Amino acid sequence: MKKILTIIAIACIAFATPSQAQVKFGLKGGLNLTTLSADGKASNILSNQTGFYIGPTVKISLPVTGLSIDGAAVYDQRSAKIKGTDEKVKSQSIQIPINVRYGIGLSSVVNVFAFAGPQFGFNIGDKSKTFNALLNDAKGWTLKSSNLSANIGIGATVFNKLQITANYNFQLGKTGDVHYKNDAGDIVSGKLKTNSWQLGLGYYF
Repeated sequence: MKKILTIIAIACIAFATPSQAQVKFGLKGGLNLTTLSADGKASNILSNQTGFYIGPTVKISLPVTGLSIDGAAVYDQRSAKIKGTDEKVKSQSIQIPINVRYGIGLSSVVNVFAFAGPQFGFNIGDKSKTFNALLNDAKGWTLKSSNLSANIGIGATVFNKLQITANYNFQLGKTGDVHYKNDAGDIVSGKLKTNSWQLGLGYYF
């Protein structure tokens, strides 16, 4: 994890003058309000649930007033329940967001900012599962080994240490598939997407 953050920091600093770049390390975590969706018949069997994320983060201030880049490597959990059963579609991954942010100081204490950027995900949990309880002829699900998403959000930093953020993370492709039986009796797949509203809290050392 530390190696990943170091690589992120080096890549970000490459865009800045070394003598002017400021690097800060910290820890962030928060709540995932997952909107796991599926196309076709499978869209009616999912009930979204909350999840969480947590991990180290790094922020690099660039030699342009208000402009900075932040990166992180977080453990991320998202899930949805199969309606009427105890079965869940559960995603566990390492997510690496890299955001460009622009901030404005409201005072010597508070800075507000907006941010956006890509996020790279790597699945570390179960990649497939067959349902024990069959509802609406659902048979199971499979998740991709990796996925690409994007973030857009706002936040505030207090005393240049404590950070609060709110953002929307949306998939740029499918996360996986849910398998079910259609009206003709054939097993088909519906595409899954694990988009999420995220509320976060961070602290820079």
